[in-house]
Amino acid sequence: MTSSSPVGGPDSGSHGGGYGGGYGGVRGRADERLPRPPAFAFPTQTWKEIAYLLANLLVGIVCFVFTLVWLAVGLGLAVTVVGLPLLALGLRFSRLLGRLERNRARALLSVRIDEPSPLPYHPDSGFLGKLWTSLRDPVGWRATLYALIRLPWSVVTFAITLTSLFAAWPVLPWIARGLTHVDRAMVRGLLFPSDELERRIAELESDRGTVVDTAAADLRRIERDLHDGAQARLVALAMGLGLAKEKLEEDPEAAAKMVDEAHGEVKLALQELRDLARGIHPAILTDRGLGPALSALSARCTVPVKVAVELPERPAPAIEGIAYFTVSELLQNISKHSGARTAEVELWRTEDRLLIQVRDDGRGGASTDGGTGLAGLAERLGSVDGLFVVDSPSGGPTAVTAELPWRHRTGSAAGAAVARSRRRA
Repeated sequence: MTSSSPVGGPDSGSHGGGYGGGYGGVRGRADERLPRPPAFAFPTQTWKEIAYLLANLLVGIVCFVFTLVWLAVGLGLAVTVVGLPLLALGLRFSRLLGRLERNRARALLSVRIDEPSPLPYHPDSGFLGKLWTSLRDPVGWRATLYALIRLPWSVVTFAITLTSLFAAWPVLPWIARGLTHVDRAMVRGLLFPSDELERRIAELESDRGTVVDTAAADLRRIERDLHDGAQARLVALAMGLGLAKEKLEEDPEAAAKMVDEAHGEVKLALQELRDLARGIHPAILTDRGLGPALSALSARCTVPVKVAVELPERPAPAIEGIAYFTVSELLQNISKHSGARTAEVELWRTEDRLLIQVRDDGRGGASTDGGTGLAGLAERLGSVDGLFVVDSPSGGPTAVTAELPWRHRTGSAAGAAVARSRRRA
């Protein structure tokens, strides 16, 4: 008969009592497990927030005292020559303190804030110009305000956090999160680069420069085409008609032959003028919109092109023209360089964006690097807040996606287009 004693019985380990298993190297009961190693109860982010709050007092005192000293001295001596340079120097140090606070918030509070741009010193501004630029620095003044109002809040956060460490441990994570939310708001509100508008202005100025350069290049191209093409033909036509007029009585047959040649020159000049006008802005685009215009454009491509345009309405004329010439240039690249057998063009609208995608089954390898035509196209689209993405692995296929901001067509422009269409009809 088998014993059911709790020690040394059948449920026990085979090499000794059940009390020795697991700690003395002897297998214990199946339901016995080693306890987990000790660990902190709070996650890492909570400890970072607690460390940030406890360090607030020391950081706040240092920043407040330093800022108060240079600000009081600088303002007190502002009536003299020395005071303004001291203020400018203090603002530079405030910029540095702001950078340190941004780094601390980035490391402990996971706040992602871009660094402000350097002060825009003009090389020819001289000492007074640089001094005035430093005194007008919004980033430095905002950092100064941050240092002054931080001290009372630092005292409050230090006291609450230190007390909660001992008296309110279970709810400390929620207290720390709530306090650091205020810190995050202060960092974002006062240490965020206030020159974001200046950056945007710089981008717009750069885009405007691109637009101006593109317009100037287009004007030079039009002037060159007129000078070398239609103008030269019209000059030759005038000379031919003059010679025919002189020979009209002496040699009527030769004069008639010269008039026939002049007639042919007139036709060629008119064709060149039509092509030039189509390059400036095609009439079919003005009258009928992107769908018919791109269909006519694809008919002149050496590769069969399938066109699909799904637009509920026509965009603004400027966006419409950019979209047309973007597709035109891409189709020219397909005809000249791709070696493709087929191509596709799709246009559609998504919210406030006009999307264009041109695909072909050619050899691929297209890129915007190296100053190619695609790089110029990307710059033109970027000048109107557009995007240009090329996906063209070696061996193909190639997919080019372009985005343009959707701008509604004004009533006057639409009415003028309808009126022109009716007059031509």
